[in-house]
Amino acid sequence: MEHFFNFHRIESGEAGRSGFRPIKLLKILWQRQDPIVSPILSLWVLVPAAIVLAFTRKDLHQWVFGLSYIAMIPCASTLGLAGQQLARKVPRVAGVLIETFLGSIVEMVLFIILIVKHDKSGYSLIVVLKAAILGSILANTLLCLGVCLFIGGCRHEQQTFHDLIGGTSSDVLLVAGFALLLPGAYFSALYSSADSPNYSITVVELHRNSLHISRGTSIVLLASFVVYLYHNISTHATLFDKILSEEEENLPEDGENDSGRKRPEFTFMECAVTITLALACVSVLAYILVREIHDIVHTTSVTEQFMGLILVPLVEKLAEHVTAVDRMVKNQANMAVFLCVSPSIQTMLFNTPLVVIIGWGLGKPMDLNFEVFMLVSLVLAIIVAVHFLADAQSSYLRGWFLVVVYIIIALSAWYYPSLTVNASEVAS
Repeated sequence: MEHFFNFHRIESGEAGRSGFRPIKLLKILWQRQDPIVSPILSLWVLVPAAIVLAFTRKDLHQWVFGLSYIAMIPCASTLGLAGQQLARKVPRVAGVLIETFLGSIVEMVLFIILIVKHDKSGYSLIVVLKAAILGSILANTLLCLGVCLFIGGCRHEQQTFHDLIGGTSSDVLLVAGFALLLPGAYFSALYSSADSPNYSITVVELHRNSLHISRGTSIVLLASFVVYLYHNISTHATLFDKILSEEEENLPEDGENDSGRKRPEFTFMECAVTITLALACVSVLAYILVREIHDIVHTTSVTEQFMGLILVPLVEKLAEHVTAVDRMVKNQANMAVFLCVSPSIQTMLFNTPLVVIIGWGLGKPMDLNFEVFMLVSLVLAIIVAVHFLADAQSSYLRGWFLVVVYIIIALSAWYYPSLTVNASEVAS
């Protein structure tokens, strides 16, 4: 535990700066000179435009959705940037967890808004929510990890990551994936035989049992998330800290970019203000997006499956993806892989069961009974990702094929028929 409390190196004089400097903060964001983050942050000009358009021209559904969707990108990226700055001021392992949490907070906001806005008497947002849950996992384990391995393989001849990073992540992915699959497998196995003389179960009872299994599974998953956190920040914190420390030895000093120029950091107050502002904008934009989903699905070729499986995860996961790719470019393979896989683990062990519990409390029929197409996609994604992580080796070829699998799933989702009624919602 002693090594766990060794804080990051802090730039000389930074410890004394704890106030809020609004003008300086804007200059830091504007002058970062980051080839990945800077173009994204310039999209902040669209945020007020999207909000104003959403509340003044509610009839322009496609324009409102498109502009709000793009405006979510700089908000999510700013959350990730502020998370990186805050992570530098805490122990390394805790810092990684903070980056992961802040990267996933956009997802949590969207999930909660979707379940709260769902109305059994009207349009089913649970269909989109279920697709978004699995789409979030696919975006990290296939797209984000694939892009990281591809870019890392192109920039560096050979990259490896520690067995503890890949092994632990693979184990948790497999177990959590099994937990998410089982309620759907139970429902699919009995649905065709329900209401028949061979089984003493009706369709209504099958839906109700599936809902009960999902809620019980969610409680177990939340407990597992606590154990997972305890493993990472307590019993194995020293090992994780050592692994991450070794990667930093060959990097420029904190507060410097690759050319050696000093890069100013946020103070604690500036981190808090930036996170609060970005989170507030994310919440408003997420509400707007959710409000427009019904019209977009019914007036365009976009289906609920494609909306949830592809479009929603791409915008909600952008901060994590940008951060992970940035780490891989800097040859921090352990950190990059952890930032790719850890959000998927958080989605499986925390975000998803949390939404099920919230739905339970609100009387909404949110369960873990996913469509067969989505279940197969998740199984394939986990198998491929775990196999590529097995030998702790990175190459651009592996990254390419991970992205290929994601593209094929996205193509299939585009042609998946629209589902305006979800069978699992019969039970309450």
